[in-house]
Amino acid sequence: MNDKKRAGYEYLLAYKITVPIYDYTVEFVKRWIVYSSRTRDQMEQAARSGMANIAEGNKQKSLELYIKLGGISRGSLEELLKDYLSYARQNSIDIWDKQRCIREIREISEIWGIIKNNPTLPDNPNFPDLPHDKKKAVNLMLTLINQANYLLDKLVESLLKKHQEKGGFSENLLKRRLKYRAR
Repeated sequence: MNDKKRAGYEYLLAYKITVPIYDYTVEFVKRWIVYSSRTRDQMEQAARSGMANIAEGNKQKSLELYIKLGGISRGSLEELLKDYLSYARQNSIDIWDKQRCIREIREISEIWGIIKNNPTLPDNPNFPDLPHDKKKAVNLMLTLINQANYLLDKLVESLLKKHQEKGGFSENLLKRRLKYRAR
């Protein structure tokens, strides 16, 4: 990785796990979803939104907007999760439990190895290829999205706590204004 300064969100596990989700979703729909279908577009957009709204939220001055965009990210990933579940149902693909996924899909541990061994992801993180076996690919995606949703829930929870303890942007701006006027 180069030495350029990274944005704060790039250190978050909740963000880093959304990167392979987006990349794999683009690859998944190229392989297995009809080229000009609305589902394909929606899956790509939901995956992109799941990633991009974390970045956008982190850059907001307002904690309320960060919380809101974190919720939008979470909602987008939930929508994507439902699309993968629908795909599994429509294609008679069994949904594996977490332990089986971890045991049988080596890519999960490789992805987490890359994520945990890098404070921020390199420009080209070199994630393993999406499995060519449809069953493994679907179960990989379900696992990663569930992990991302858990991490996003924790992120939003911590942001809400921070807001409760320190107040929001408008509230703090008003305090600064009143303090200035009192001088």
